[in-house]
Amino acid sequence: MNATDLYSIYLRHPQVTTDSRSLPATAPQDGSDCGIFLALKGASFDGNKFAAMALERGCSYAIIDEKEYMVEGDDRYILVDDALLAFKQLAREHRRHFNIPVIGITGTNGKTTTKELLSAVLAKRYHVMHTEGNFNNDVGVPKTLLRLKAGDEIAVVEMGASHPGDIQQLVEYVEPTQGLITNVGRAHLQGFGSFEGVMRTKGELYDWLKAHNAEVFVNEANPHLTKMMEDRQMNRVLSYGQSDEANRYQVTGRVVACNPYVKLQWEYVPEGATGSLQYEVETQLVGTYNADNLLAAIAVGIHNGVAPELINEALADYRPTNDRSELERTADNLLIVDAYNANPSSMAAALDNFSRVTVAEPKMAILGDMRELGEASNEEHQRVVDTLEKLHLTDVWLVGDEFAKTHTTFRKFHNIDEVKAAIAQDKPRGKCILVKGSNGIKLFELPKLL
Repeated sequence: MNATDLYSIYLRHPQVTTDSRSLPATAPQDGSDCGIFLALKGASFDGNKFAAMALERGCSYAIIDEKEYMVEGDDRYILVDDALLAFKQLAREHRRHFNIPVIGITGTNGKTTTKELLSAVLAKRYHVMHTEGNFNNDVGVPKTLLRLKAGDEIAVVEMGASHPGDIQQLVEYVEPTQGLITNVGRAHLQGFGSFEGVMRTKGELYDWLKAHNAEVFVNEANPHLTKMMEDRQMNRVLSYGQSDEANRYQVTGRVVACNPYVKLQWEYVPEGATGSLQYEVETQLVGTYNADNLLAAIAVGIHNGVAPELINEALADYRPTNDRSELERTADNLLIVDAYNANPSSMAAALDNFSRVTVAEPKMAILGDMRELGEASNEEHQRVVDTLEKLHLTDVWLVGDEFAKTHTTFRKFHNIDEVKAAIAQDKPRGKCILVKGSNGIKLFELPKLL
């Protein structure tokens, strides 16, 4: 079955589920439709095995890619070569029915925060559909595209990558009309092989945008992004970045305070004007590294016709969630929680910002391993330890097997359970604590204990 025929079925049953556990225990008695079941495969599951159950529980069709699960004479089964590929093709067909701006975002750090900031800004003028959470992989992106509905005026789609070619595949069905790369850093090196591999893969978004004469927003203060842009001789470039008098962009800005929240001054030159307009916004974001994310949202907002005053309103009201750059005052401590993810570049930025924050409380850092660094893991974790010592941070807890291999006198824990036991025995009090690590280390479980 081709994508057009599959889409015609989808229009009659506009709901796709990939998890049979989300279906009702029995088919709805009122005859309501549970849509289409899509049989995806993973390392430890095969959705084909649950197709019959999905049909029993109220799905009208089941898309499978294993012939042995077909039931002869039952036309509710749709056999395809690859269920995931069919999912992507279905999503692309749906996306093509919407003649609206679609903004694609990728990058090593800041993708989700930038996506949320962009969406908040654009929502001041448009009805926005955007990626929920971090649904940014080859399953999450199709789910996002299928959420497009009548009345949506602009879309913001986050795209993640951990292997070469990931972004190239994603843009083929997102088909962005605008796009930006937040930054490139040393992350997922086990999958990419090298930093150069990271740059090539993230640059696949630039390749698409250039090939389709789409608009690209570039942080020209970032030398890696500037080089990637120049190597491709990009056209339709809209520049932004933190600047000084010698380096100015279409949207420029600088951090004027971060104690602990970021206050940003920014300016831009309206089309046809001879001078710039200047603004200032106080945000609820912790970390000077968020300045680039804020400027990206401003640049996209300005280009898409959102008034500067409304942009400031959106940025001031935005409050981070999901353990990203969150500031939390507990009964005992002041916490800076950035425990959703960690890699060498984001860890360096977090520590640099932490060293600049002026607070009354003595500082403490609880840091977890950075995952998926391959052969570079030992070197990168030791680099973090060396940075901590240069910053004269003495109250440090390191969590995970990779940090356990480093040479340091800092306190070490193999896992989150050991940290919890230490807190129960001797809870830190009266401190400003940075909590940062890869999601798999589970440091996000600590704030409620601190």
